[in-house]
This record gives sequence, C-alpha cells and structure tokens, in this order.
Amino acid sequence: MAASKEKDGRPGKPGGKESQPLIIAKTPAEEQRLKLERLMRNPDKLAPIPDRPKEWNPRAPPEFVRDVMGSSAGAGSGEFHVYRHLRRREYQRQDFLDRMTEKQKLDVEYQEKLKENQKAADERTAKRRKKREKLKQKKMMAKKAKEEKKTDEASDEATSSSDDEQQQEQEAEDDAEVPSFVMGKR
Repeated sequence: MAASKEKDGRPGKPGGKESQPLIIAKTPAEEQRLKLERLMRNPDKLAPIPDRPKEWNPRAPPEFVRDVMGSSAGAGSGEFHVYRHLRRREYQRQDFLDRMTEKQKLDVEYQEKLKENQKAADERTAKRRKKREKLKQKKMMAKKAKEEKKTDEASDEATSSSDDEQQQEQEAEDDAEVPSFVMGKR
C-alpha cells in the first residue's frame, strides 16, 4: 500500500507526471519562453495553431423598414440613441463597401502589373534568345569559313607544288637561254 502512494499522495494512481512549480511570467518575453518550453517538453505532440480570424462583414441593410425615424417633435428621449445606432451601423457598412472596392481595385491593378512584368520579361528573354542565336550563327559561319580555308589551303598546296615545279622548269629554261652576265662588253 505504501508502494502505490506516490509524491502526489493519491493512492492507486501511478505518478506519470511530476508536479511542476508554478511560475508566473513577469514579462511578455518570459511568457513566450514558458510557452515554448511547454511545447518542447513533448515535441511529438502537435502544436495548436489558431484559425485565421474571419473578415468582418456588416449586416445587410433591411429590405423593409417598419418603424421609420421621423423628425417629429414628439419623439421620446430614447429614440435618439436608436437613431445614432442605426446611423453608426450604416456608416460602418458604407466604409466596408468602400474598403472592398478599393481592395478589388488594387487587386486588379496588381494583376495588370503582373501581366505587364511577365510581358516585359518575355520580351527581354526573346531579345536575348535572338542575340544568342545570332552569336551562334556567327560562330558556325566562322567555323565553316575556317574549315573551307583549310580545305582550300590543302588543295592550294597540292596545286602550288605542281605550280612550283612548273615555275622551276621555266626558270631553268630561261636560265639556259639568257646568260646571267656578258663577258667582254663595256
């Protein structure tokens, strides 16, 4: 019986959790630290993430108004407060509608700006692609010209060697016919 009693003094229950001392946070930073410590004690447990608050929507204006406010002199003292409340609600509704139209306008402008930016980016890309293609074509033409020059040189060497032989033969013939110097002439 003494073995079943734990630190908390309750019989029959095993002491799964140890009692923690109560710590009161004095600053917001300390409060945040305590929350993080509590979350990190059991990292497998999912952290509570609150849902996003829904956007406030005003109540729609009534389709049919039964008790219309009048400006008669016999209105009671409480009627002004009812009127003030109705007026405040209508102003809130109009402000909300103005904010919604402004938000929609900004969304439309943003979408247009995105389209313009995309179009400009596509134009820049096309221009650069064209430039790259032009450069590639230049390189190909230079490479072809170089190859043609090599083949021309090879064919020129073959023809030039035969041309050189012909020239040497002609020079040899010329040398035989024309003396390089004349003796005895002044």
